[in-house]
Amino acid sequence: MQLSRKVLRTVAAPAVAALVAGGCAPGTAPGQTSPPATPPKTGTAAPVPTRPIELETAYEQVIKRVLPSIVQITTGQALGSGIVYDTDGHILTNAHVVGAAKEFQVTLATGGKPRKARLVSSYPPGDLAIIQVENKNGLTPATFGRSANLKVGQIVLAMGNPLGFSGSVTQGIVSALGRTVTGERHAGGGAATIANAVQTSAPINPGNSGGALVDLSGQVIGIPTLAAVDPNLGAAPGLGFAIPSDTATDIARQIIQYGRVVNSHRAALGVRVGTAVDADGNPIGVAVGSVSPGGGADKAGIRPGDVIVKVNGTPTPTASALSQVLVTLKPGDKARVELRQPDGTRSTVTVVLSELPAGG
Repeated sequence: MQLSRKVLRTVAAPAVAALVAGGCAPGTAPGQTSPPATPPKTGTAAPVPTRPIELETAYEQVIKRVLPSIVQITTGQALGSGIVYDTDGHILTNAHVVGAAKEFQVTLATGGKPRKARLVSSYPPGDLAIIQVENKNGLTPATFGRSANLKVGQIVLAMGNPLGFSGSVTQGIVSALGRTVTGERHAGGGAATIANAVQTSAPINPGNSGGALVDLSGQVIGIPTLAAVDPNLGAAPGLGFAIPSDTATDIARQIIQYGRVVNSHRAALGVRVGTAVDADGNPIGVAVGSVSPGGGADKAGIRPGDVIVKVNGTPTPTASALSQVLVTLKPGDKARVELRQPDGTRSTVTVVLSELPAGG
């Protein structure tokens, strides 16, 4: 996402979480003399508070439950993560993990030989894909929760294969909800824009894309997908983003049932566009390259050569900025689109938004 920072397709770096417990000595009543310290008995552990141990136990139980559902996906050029979706061998992952590949090697977190898999369908606009393994024996499907029920501050664990370290787990919290973020362009599709993204403080690195963000009940509530990067300072620690589980499971169900996405639930203008720049190379708007006949833009009078500069009052200096506005709207909504015509004049038209097709 190009603002003061950039969003890249990476997820979840390995980290070790240490729980430190401390205690206080018993107090002494006024006027009493403190009893002499009793030397500790050899081999006797000091008592520790139960609360940190309970949290540690919860982590262990969640990892034990969910990690067998996390797989490593390898293409000829890349490596990422995936989640076992069902016992029929379907694996949910990111579209940018599969890229343009059609065949893959899948390795379970529990070990064993890599299994052959094929692409079922990829949905680049939402950065989601389903692949299917040939050998379905021993698969452990994950349990998906409702991302709509998430609260800021919830503890979450990110599981995947950062930098090829299989079965890695990191921890953090839900930092924010309802973010709209855009990643980089990738093989097999353009830059994906994610609506209602879950922001998390769990460390994020390449290789965890397509893995699982889970709550302490062991339910998958997001697909770690993007990490923020400052153009000047590099990776921004603690700024990761996940596709909400409600979106991911909806797309997965459609792909498994129909072989493709039949209802994106996302709005579109009905145009194909590119970023327009001035003489100095600075982005100034979104140039319309073509208009879908009979679509909302066509009916509103938008023509090739027009430059979209605002939608509903929000500036759209780049194609990514336009996507970020549209992803917050729904098919059937009316949008005010401010245009700059080739002769330099400006006008504002109202467009009835259509549905973004599966192919973008």
